[in-house]
Amino acid sequence: MRLLEYQGKELFDQFGIRTPRSYLANNLMEARAGAKKLGYPFVLKSQLTVGGRGKAGAILKCKTETELEPKFTELLHKEVKGELPRGILLEEMADIKKELYLSLFLNRSKRCYSLIASAEGGVEIESARNKVVVDVPIEGINSQVAEDTAAKLGLVGKEAIAFVDLATKLSKMASEKEAELAEINPVAILGDGSMLALDAKVIIDDNAMFRHPELKKYEHISELEKQAEKSGFSLVELDGNVAIIGNGAGLVMSTLDLVSDAGGKAGTFLDFGGRATTETIYEALTVISKIKRVKAILVNLFGGIVRTDLVAQAILDAYKNNVITVPVFARISGAESEKARRMLNGSNAKLYPTVEEAIDAAVSAVGKNQVA
Repeated sequence: MRLLEYQGKELFDQFGIRTPRSYLANNLMEARAGAKKLGYPFVLKSQLTVGGRGKAGAILKCKTETELEPKFTELLHKEVKGELPRGILLEEMADIKKELYLSLFLNRSKRCYSLIASAEGGVEIESARNKVVVDVPIEGINSQVAEDTAAKLGLVGKEAIAFVDLATKLSKMASEKEAELAEINPVAILGDGSMLALDAKVIIDDNAMFRHPELKKYEHISELEKQAEKSGFSLVELDGNVAIIGNGAGLVMSTLDLVSDAGGKAGTFLDFGGRATTETIYEALTVISKIKRVKAILVNLFGGIVRTDLVAQAILDAYKNNVITVPVFARISGAESEKARRMLNGSNAKLYPTVEEAIDAAVSAVGKNQVA
């Protein structure tokens, strides 16, 4: 689960990590109220789960009251990588002496956290020079490792003390909240040597969420995902144009990988499990029809428990009622698969003996902007 910046900073505050004063605004009225509390100038920051806000122009300085409305409105309607912001954060500006980079990520191959730090902040860590990378135990970093890291970054005196404190607290937060990533980019070093987290990127391990009911408030589920849950299947919206449907999470995940390998981009992950009926599959197609970027539907179905003729009937009904108009490319095998093939023969659904052939056809059709 990817937290928005303001959510990550709420966690930081709980662990004593200093952040600038800020106010979240979802409309202009809230923005004006926040501006009065902060005072000018301040920074307007789109709240997004994707990266690259700065390069995309989704972080703006607001120096006067006359700038607030046009800049706030601009950001509120500005997409970054296909995502609209879930609010705009108004944040006070800091008097920055210099910047650092600091993060902890879950290194699954080593079964520990890895700390990455750099004396260059505000840049992508891949391009930063003189990085310090240290493996630390799952239970958290100790003061000696933090002190050694501070020395490698060239920090002395109050700055070194502040870094040790910050790294220790960030490590404690990552461990206790079972974060896959806890990143501050940049860390601001102020004139008095203290440190301030100017950004927060936190990703919580989904598999650990059942142990953290206090984090449930940060979950963001779209209306379509809610509708899918009520109908008894799993849906995740993605940013591609090929909707992928299958029975079984493993099957759908592997199909996503195959689509990517073929040069396509998945638009949905939809798993209707092993108890699908004509009604639930019809409902799944109805949900997918509401995702306008989807230009083709790929069905990869192995009928063990699921009767494939029920899937075929749902596809036919969806075409008959104009629920779906985009082409369906399908690999269907298993229980009643021969009957399913006969049912779909001559329809807008194209059947293929292997999933690879179905994927190639779907990706080709979408790539060429044609469906014939």
